[in-house]
Amino acid sequence: MSEEISLDYLVIGAGPAGLQVGYYLERAGRNYLIVESDAVPGSFFAKFPRHRTLISINKVHTGWDDPELNLRTDWNSLLSEESSPLFTERTPRYFPAAEDFVGYLADFATTHGLAIRFGTRIVEITKPGEFVARDQHGTTFRARRVIVATGVGLPNVPEIEGAELAENYTEMSVDPADYTGQRVLIVGRGNSAFETADNLIETAAVIHVAGSGSLKLAWQTHFVGHLRAVNNNFLDTYQLKSQNALLDGRILSIRRDGDSYLVRVSFERVREVVKEIRYDRVLLATGFRFDPSMFAPECRPELTIDDRFPAQTPAWESVNVPGLHFAGTITQARDFKKSTSGFVHGFRYGARALHRILERREHGEPWPSRALAPTPEAVGDAVIERVNRSSALWQLFGFLGDAVLLGPDGARYAEEVPVDHLHEAVVAGEFGEVGDYLVTTLEYGADHDLINPFDVTRSRVSQQDTSGLDGRYLHPVVRHFRAGELLAEHHITENLENEWDDERVHRAPLREFLRRALPATADVR
Repeated sequence: MSEEISLDYLVIGAGPAGLQVGYYLERAGRNYLIVESDAVPGSFFAKFPRHRTLISINKVHTGWDDPELNLRTDWNSLLSEESSPLFTERTPRYFPAAEDFVGYLADFATTHGLAIRFGTRIVEITKPGEFVARDQHGTTFRARRVIVATGVGLPNVPEIEGAELAENYTEMSVDPADYTGQRVLIVGRGNSAFETADNLIETAAVIHVAGSGSLKLAWQTHFVGHLRAVNNNFLDTYQLKSQNALLDGRILSIRRDGDSYLVRVSFERVREVVKEIRYDRVLLATGFRFDPSMFAPECRPELTIDDRFPAQTPAWESVNVPGLHFAGTITQARDFKKSTSGFVHGFRYGARALHRILERREHGEPWPSRALAPTPEAVGDAVIERVNRSSALWQLFGFLGDAVLLGPDGARYAEEVPVDHLHEAVVAGEFGEVGDYLVTTLEYGADHDLINPFDVTRSRVSQQDTSGLDGRYLHPVVRHFRAGELLAEHHITENLENEWDDERVHRAPLREFLRRALPATADVR
């Protein structure tokens, strides 16, 4: 007889996101189960990245004693009230080995006693009312809500004629000796493409890395998924004329010609001139996409961004399947190439916020908040304390915000609310009776990605200017809203060491802004 299990929450996937969601469900005493197709947590990282070094930083020695501050430079640890286990205790390497992360995830799951069923692959999900999921053994899981934390499991194969002839990043050899003396084309512009190119510099005769558009560097755009400095040695070999090249253009076709390949490239720099180039190997390093195949047609989530990710509401819920939520790297659909939801150090906070949303909607638990005197001094002190300490606002910059909610009973301070969700929830009354409200975020300034931060001749804000309006580096922004409408905003000027507590430069201008904003709320209350 096949087994049937009833749950409030079915979490699919025991990677870092699934474990993070599971931690909060376990701590709240909810009826949940995490199912994982493999035999260990985080099995994706047992194979990827292919060259086995993570680009998520692991800074052990910070000079801080505050666990919250330390999370700003620890991009791998999952969140817990116990601050344990921490990935920084596992290895001192700044760019750690992927194997260390796999071991850490197993340790986290065991330490917190998470309910996980391994060797369980969901093959079909239907929704006759509640969700009904079936695994490969015939076991049925009935759940009121499903949280998908499977990551992006399918290679993202571009629509190129002959793409099937190329070797994919997921299966290609990573032994440089296999490419000795060969001409190699790598299709893609991300870190996987450049990690692959760097690996072949000593053995390949010629390496071309091809992609459309301008190459974006993480140190300039502040998006950590763009090309990282640790992977860009290849650019030196190109600019210093060492037989390698960056091709700015579109790959039109790939075809076999004897023992090699002929690849047609449309060059963007020279008015779409098309050239056919011969290579011994063609490698696809074009990323991954979400796999929706487990869902039956009546509850298959809509996709977005070239069908790579599920489309989601501000509460990380499917736009077309109520009760279906998402966690982890697939939530980057909400801040694609803008913030950090695609990475552990971002989505760990998204998972905590998702749990708080579900606690409020499903179990009547209010968003955690504390009472606050509605005065410029009290609000200003609370804001300054948080921006100088918070890791969540630091990591999910511009996406999570702290809210000061003003109502008939005074002010409440709610931490780490997704900004888009906050506006919807306030209007819908999910935070109680709220008149005006203030939102504090950490953000980069306008055009921050268009300037060279190492160019000392660029225009800069005068040392006497305390408005912060022209600050292009990460800095706090406080905005005043009413019913979702922006009324005013204040930028706290940037600081070299991110310490926004100077009385003249930071505190006094903030209090002056709050004096103008807070009296306006009296009329509403």
